[in-house]
Amino acid sequence: MAAFVPFPLPPTEPPLEIGELLREQIRVTEEGLRRLDLAGAMVPSVDWFIYGFVRKEAVPSSQIEGTQATLVDLLNFEAEGTEASSENADIREVCNSLEALEFALDQLRRPDGLPLSMRLLNEAHARLMQGARGADKLPGEVRRSQNWIGGTRPGNAAFVPPPPHRLAELLSDFERSLHAGRDLPPLVRAGLLHVQFETIHPYLDGNGRIGRLLVTLLLESWGLLSAPLLYLSLYFKRHRDEYYRRLAAVRAEGDWEGWIAFFLKAVSTIAEEAVESARDLFALVNADRQRVLVTPGSTVIAARLFEMLPQHPILRIATAVELLDTTRPTATKAMTALVDAGVLQEISGKKRDRSYSYTAYLERLKVGTGLRE
Repeated sequence: MAAFVPFPLPPTEPPLEIGELLREQIRVTEEGLRRLDLAGAMVPSVDWFIYGFVRKEAVPSSQIEGTQATLVDLLNFEAEGTEASSENADIREVCNSLEALEFALDQLRRPDGLPLSMRLLNEAHARLMQGARGADKLPGEVRRSQNWIGGTRPGNAAFVPPPPHRLAELLSDFERSLHAGRDLPPLVRAGLLHVQFETIHPYLDGNGRIGRLLVTLLLESWGLLSAPLLYLSLYFKRHRDEYYRRLAAVRAEGDWEGWIAFFLKAVSTIAEEAVESARDLFALVNADRQRVLVTPGSTVIAARLFEMLPQHPILRIATAVELLDTTRPTATKAMTALVDAGVLQEISGKKRDRSYSYTAYLERLKVGTGLRE
């Protein structure tokens, strides 16, 4: 069988040519990231947006791989807390994606944490695959057998990554390229590294999700974003066919320029959408805060609970009791005040253990995360 073994980065055969059009696109994309970073810095609580935006990254990234869970499914699961069933494999995969991302970012931010390296990616991969489909496919370990993409065997596959005996050399080169090539713009380097990782395909499963997580880690590690506010997988999901076509064109034709142009377009488009989303959500919260404050029967406890809603857009009374560290009657009164203010809506239809949704916030946040969007 024939397998594809990539040359080390940066590309030399053929070389990457950054002409005037790409240079202008790089400038525009860098400016878009600066505006996004500024938007995150200007809001009173960036944690609100990090909570929602990392989920907007994890859900579409999993959907690209065939997972059927939506953002609302994930938030409902989280709202149920420890009583939630762990039998839903799709939800488990999305939760694992979140855990992998949060682990990797935490490591990069800690003085004694792991640096950007294959060891960090391996640890993230172990968390991605733990207890999920593919848990028997060497979580956290580089594959020791041949894999392929499409088809039923390597002989009729759409793409066959490098054979396992070449991985040590290739991943060593890949790891060096994480910290080399500084003469290239960081966004170009990020795009190149994503292709290289996807081409090497070092794991038996989960390569796509780790490859997309890698972009998030690169943007933060290199100081292009100070928080994970770019949900790039949403763009790759929308343009899935072109995404795979561009990756294939790099391998078959050496079309690095076409891929980089596509990658930059993805970053600039999602950065612009994220800025608009942050502004929209912030404006909504400000308007709803005023509604809560003027609602008859509203209390200080209700106002406190309202400030927690962006990180708990689906909520049960039991969760409110825990968040507020108060009694059930007091929490119930606060929830009732938020319902009266038109902020919360009861969504379970139950008489007991009801669930409530910050529907207006959630409607804006979930755009693009449905299965058919």
